[in-house]
Amino acid sequence: MKHGRLPLIVTFLVPPLLLYIVFVVSPYLQAFQISTTDWLGYSAEANPVGLANFKALWHDDYVWNALKNNAILLALVPVFTIAFGLFFATMLSMGGRRGRAGVTGVRGGAFYRTVYFFPQVLSVVIIAALWKEAYHPTSGLLNGILGTVGVSGPVWLGDPDVAFWCVLAVMVWSNVGFYVVLFGAAMSAIPREIYEAVLLDGASRWATLRRITIPLLWDTVQVAWIYLAVAALDGFILVQLMTNGGPNFSSDVIGVRMYDTAFGSENKFGYASAIGVVMFFLTLSVAVLALRVSRRERIELS
Repeated sequence: MKHGRLPLIVTFLVPPLLLYIVFVVSPYLQAFQISTTDWLGYSAEANPVGLANFKALWHDDYVWNALKNNAILLALVPVFTIAFGLFFATMLSMGGRRGRAGVTGVRGGAFYRTVYFFPQVLSVVIIAALWKEAYHPTSGLLNGILGTVGVSGPVWLGDPDVAFWCVLAVMVWSNVGFYVVLFGAAMSAIPREIYEAVLLDGASRWATLRRITIPLLWDTVQVAWIYLAVAALDGFILVQLMTNGGPNFSSDVIGVRMYDTAFGSENKFGYASAIGVVMFFLTLSVAVLALRVSRRERIELS
């Protein structure tokens, strides 16, 4: 500081900025450039093809099928995850009895939060492996439970009509715990007197959640929605490890499609980069649209 603020800023800001440009911005720019070539990934030649890769995408049924599955994930995963997160957080924060102590949470709330949060401490790879075993048609946990009551369970991940929904359920399950803790922390900042007043006036817990909790937590819900939307547009690791897009491409998503295009038998890195560029703009558009659609007047506590 003896030499002024500029040397300090340059010393502490320029190195991380350079690292960000080299390892984040530069790969993005290279992907844009590679998407206009026919590069095979391991060849020394990369002939420019203009927008041919993007034109081919428009007529690629496999890409459209993957986008359809991502659209379903985008529509359902944020809704179910936020709904379950708000429900469990509300029950933990104000699900207890109303007594002299006012509105209280359920007993053992800290233990339940730990249980709900547990999937967050596991790697996504471990979650995929655990659920793949749970869905196993002969030795899996789910069919084992169904077998005890005399019900023959389906071939969960081997049935084209069921596999995609199995992955969607795991995606919701693996994310709910984080948002239970997030929403619970946000609810703890709301004065208990507000809840006690509306409950004394005869409001139901559903009405309290809809008219009090959600409006006061709207900024947190908005952030959760954006993160979950981005996760729904990805979904690569769970799908790739659990079903690899099968059976018959029924659970295919755009991340798996891009991976198989780049590292499959054809090694079409240029075409895969075009898919990545499309997903870049699609993800950016979804995030901006979510911010604009969910924009509303902020409610502040005085």
